Amino acid sequence: MRLVVVTGMSGGGKRTAMKMLEDAGYYCVDNLPVQLIDKFIELVGGRDMEFSKVALGLDARADMPFDKVVEALNNIRKNAVRLDILFLECNDTVLLKRYKETRRMHPLSGNGRVEDGIAKEREILREIKAGADYVIDTSNLLTRELKEEIDKIFVEDKAYDNLMVNIISFGFKNGIPQDADLVFDVRFLPNPFYVDELKRLTGLDKPVQDYVMGFKEAEQFLDILESMLRFLLPNYIKEGKNQLVIAIGCTGGHHRSVTLAERLYQRVARIGNYGITITHRDVRVNR
Repeated sequence: MRLVVVTGMSGGGKRTAMKMLEDAGYYCVDNLPVQLIDKFIELVGGRDMEFSKVALGLDARADMPFDKVVEALNNIRKNAVRLDILFLECNDTVLLKRYKETRRMHPLSGNGRVEDGIAKEREILREIKAGADYVIDTSNLLTRELKEEIDKIFVEDKAYDNLMVNIISFGFKNGIPQDADLVFDVRFLPNPFYVDELKRLTGLDKPVQDYVMGFKEAEQFLDILESMLRFLLPNYIKEGKNQLVIAIGCTGGHHRSVTLAERLYQRVARIGNYGITITHRDVRVNR
């Protein structure tokens, strides 16, 4: 039997992930009391109710001793059960935004501030996150992108290196993305905006791509950037980083940055087992 324990930050997408696993053929149970975990595993793995794939959702809640969860999971690992822990991470800014949009109370904030509940939850979940087999940061993920990662790991059994790489193209005239970890300025390349037949196109169009990549400096830039990322990504993972936002900017965010972001996306997809997304902020076309 394969057991997937789904946990993580409240508002990070746990219930969405559980629904995706259910659609993928997993028998799913959410918010089971800690005291029943051992008995539940014994039951679903028994001869009368044997399931090959089971997903168990666990939350940090005020009325549940979460330290006992780690102990229970360690006991399960000792048995002949394939156990994977999936931890859904999300940064505080996005969590606060999600709670404000839904007008829900954080399960650990009581009548206090949501910020305090989030901080308390992070501390409670610190140990289980450290021991998680997979960590997916949903801060910048669309629902379909989360599904792609869930399917990759738990349906297709592909390797995943616990790092989401988010590539963003943008225009400097509209400001640098606030969540960017690495920012690269590609305004050193000639601007297609000043070519009449290319002005109204974007870097998603082949004529613009051919124009931008026609300059040897564009390919050289990508070679250097790929080499740097081959070095950086494994080291970020060693330090526990679960999300990396790479922002590539030009003047308006329509031509050069879009072209190079698309080419970088293709390269990163080939160099490791990372989750990867691309967003063209100022073109409003995402993948």
